Amino acid sequence: KIIIKQPTLPRHDLGREEFVKKVWEWKAEYGNRITTQLRRLGSSVDWSRERFTMDDMCSKAVVEAFNRFHEDGLLYRAQRLGNWSCALKSAISEIEVDYKELEGRTFLEVKTHKGSSIDPKGRYEFGVLTSFAYPIEDSDEKLVVATTRLETMLGDGAVAVHPEDARYKHLHGKFVVHPFNGRRIPIICDAQLVDMAFGTGAVKITPAHDPNDYECGKRHNLEFITVLTLDGAINHNGSQFEGMMRYDARIAVEEALKEKGLYIGKEPNKMRLGLCSRSGDILEPMITPQWYVNCNGMAKRATDVVRNGELKIVPADHEKTWFHWLDNIRDWCVSRQLWWGHQIPAWFATKKGETGVLKTDMKSNDRWVVARSEEDAYAKAEKLLGCSRDEIVLERDEDVLDTWFSSGLFPFSVMGWPEKTGDLEAFYPTSLLETGCDILFFWVARMVMMGLHLTDKLPFHTVYLHAMVRDKEGRKMSKSLGNVIDPLEVISGCTLDTLLSKLEGGNLPPKEVVRAKKDQQADFPDGIPECGSDALRFGLLAYTVQGKDVNLDMKRVVGYRMFCNKLWNATKFALQFVSDFQPTPNILEELMGSGKMAVRDKFIISRLMACCETVNDCFTNYKFGDAQQAAYSFWMNDVCDVYLELIKPVVYDTSDENKDNRWVAQAALWIAIEAGLRILHPMMPFVTEELWQRLPGRGTLGDSEPESIMLAKFPECNEAYKNLECEESMETTMNIVRACRSLRQQYNIPNKVLTHYFVKMASGQPEEAAKSQTDDIKTLGKAATVDINLVEEAIPKSVGIVVVDESTTVLMDIKGLVDYAAEIKKLEKQLSKTTGPMEQLETKMTAPGYDENVSDEVKATNSERIDGLKKKAADIEKAILNFKNLDEIEKAN
Repeated sequence: KIIIKQPTLPRHDLGREEFVKKVWEWKAEYGNRITTQLRRLGSSVDWSRERFTMDDMCSKAVVEAFNRFHEDGLLYRAQRLGNWSCALKSAISEIEVDYKELEGRTFLEVKTHKGSSIDPKGRYEFGVLTSFAYPIEDSDEKLVVATTRLETMLGDGAVAVHPEDARYKHLHGKFVVHPFNGRRIPIICDAQLVDMAFGTGAVKITPAHDPNDYECGKRHNLEFITVLTLDGAINHNGSQFEGMMRYDARIAVEEALKEKGLYIGKEPNKMRLGLCSRSGDILEPMITPQWYVNCNGMAKRATDVVRNGELKIVPADHEKTWFHWLDNIRDWCVSRQLWWGHQIPAWFATKKGETGVLKTDMKSNDRWVVARSEEDAYAKAEKLLGCSRDEIVLERDEDVLDTWFSSGLFPFSVMGWPEKTGDLEAFYPTSLLETGCDILFFWVARMVMMGLHLTDKLPFHTVYLHAMVRDKEGRKMSKSLGNVIDPLEVISGCTLDTLLSKLEGGNLPPKEVVRAKKDQQADFPDGIPECGSDALRFGLLAYTVQGKDVNLDMKRVVGYRMFCNKLWNATKFALQFVSDFQPTPNILEELMGSGKMAVRDKFIISRLMACCETVNDCFTNYKFGDAQQAAYSFWMNDVCDVYLELIKPVVYDTSDENKDNRWVAQAALWIAIEAGLRILHPMMPFVTEELWQRLPGRGTLGDSEPESIMLAKFPECNEAYKNLECEESMETTMNIVRACRSLRQQYNIPNKVLTHYFVKMASGQPEEAAKSQTDDIKTLGKAATVDINLVEEAIPKSVGIVVVDESTTVLMDIKGLVDYAAEIKKLEKQLSKTTGPMEQLETKMTAPGYDENVSDEVKATNSERIDGLKKKAADIEKAILNFKNLDEIEKAN
């Protein structure tokens, strides 16, 4: 694309050798960009084993695989109809085709053309059905046909009618005459292709440029007339239109038909355009000689291993796609008319001085020699031609192999296959393949088919397909949309100017650069903020719901950057609690066996065990989003919001009487943080390593202590340390605490003022839980006193009340704590600010003509807003009344 963007350097003018040289230069400059991204993201792999599919080791495997397929009778060369990219001047396989649905008449830009003469913007017309008439030979009668690709009429080989169509029975065996070259075109009968009820019931047949017509042509032994050159221009078979580009010829053919009085008209028509996924060019069905691999047997084995459970695809709903593709597989076209790639190891053999033997002629197809080297090719050619080497001329096929051919060999080619290397023996087959669901057939199926056929082993036993990362609007990331996000730009941050300059220096055409800039200015008006690797990883995991696409919103990633900050600050804050604490190698067992743990301590260990269990289970079952949520919840809810707050008074009390309680709190906190960091480490490797190294006791825990958190054992759940009773007790306690906080907020009690709470609750477990954790309620609820189930007469009248549930109510004594008059004044001011807009909106909604003139969308918005304002006003009025009642009660007492 870079070369195409520079008009002074077209690929074919540059020459193959110079072109390949430039590609290698590009690879040297940019090829390590992906591995740099992986390194920055924290991928921990053996970088010494990095492989490129054009490496010598992989290239050797490609040659061997091609030869084995040929020797097994699966690989052959044939001339047949296939997808052709005029922009690339190469064949394209069916799965490399993107489809664009047209609802009717549509004008599209065609990059390989200079511009249409009938559209002000130079676009070309698609999505129309054009009708024209063929003159019938030796008759004044005409036969009307229709087509969405008018230029293909230059290659028509027949007109087909249904054998039972009474309208055309008198034409059976006759001919129409081509209006531009006088060629006699037979009228044939074909019940398989023709629908009598559609159109005129007569169908033009272009065997060389349409898949259905191709099959019809084979059935009736028609002439296959190719009318296009490899770059999409009309060739010598196109009469006066020769040299025109295909869609310019479409316009010219229409005008010429009008001049001859044969043009009937055109009408909008739904159609589907096939586009090259690489170039975006509109594909053309073309007959060209190509190399093919018969995949039927390999596909059968690939479906069998999934059906019998040997190969597991996760998520399992992708199995339907697997079976659909492989059960309906076609022979794989593996040759490409490109210069970059593995050159096909096949040579065309002739004798010196021999004439009339051409590699483009399928009659000479047997002269192709598939070999492992040129030396091997000469040896085979000697046997084929029955002459000595000095009489032979070999010409290697210039085409290269489909990139997925070498990629399909990757699991074993990187281990040295076909040689029986130590690596191949030790590491093949592998266990897990993780890749995107968009290349399930492109790559995964090819690896399975080729691995089974060439090694007789599955290359892996599990395939995990991750979701596709899209932009926040759900659009596929595309350079032409300007919405591709480089991980490095998220990790390090990037200004808007830098984003825009990258577009200018890229390989997009000028028009697409303008469009892409607008998209980036809309999405990132202030650039991309620095988020770091951990936040990006954690954010992506949060999106990971199996089978769903990831609509990536940078604001959410920024939110997880804030979690990184919270984790850092919370851990550093907690470290001061354990600064004088010395852990031991068996600290968890010592703590659990101490008999000194309070409910809060048993709670945090139990929640840690539950988190370990959940995360391990989620990792095992590829539920990465759930694992992320479990780890996040443990840190934010259990550690930061609950346990850290609960143990503050315990740790701050350094008296001898509190020595045991303090040691228990320190031990439980150290264990929760240390194991919590290990749980987070696969998701957030950098910040967890840094914090783990700072924990007290590092380097003093014996010979088995790992040097890095990367080498530490991943935490596992010990069922014996789970304590559901303590968790239930803590849940009861936290419900009371939340009610306490709600009351303080409701009555605007300052943080430094400690209050008196009265808790009414059912007897039994809830009451026991609350009484056992009264100190914890006091700590988190900022209470001076907490009384549980005090007699009714002892509870003052001036209290605020929150009903927790049917069995629990929390009351707060507010006597002397609230200036009722000031609070009422504040609320009345809020009420006036609410009633004004509410009355204005009510007036607007009841005005004459509102129902008739206002859209349903605006009505719905206004109704929702008026309901909200009414509720707010009612809540304020209720609060004012409550304060007035409390004021009267307090004055009365």
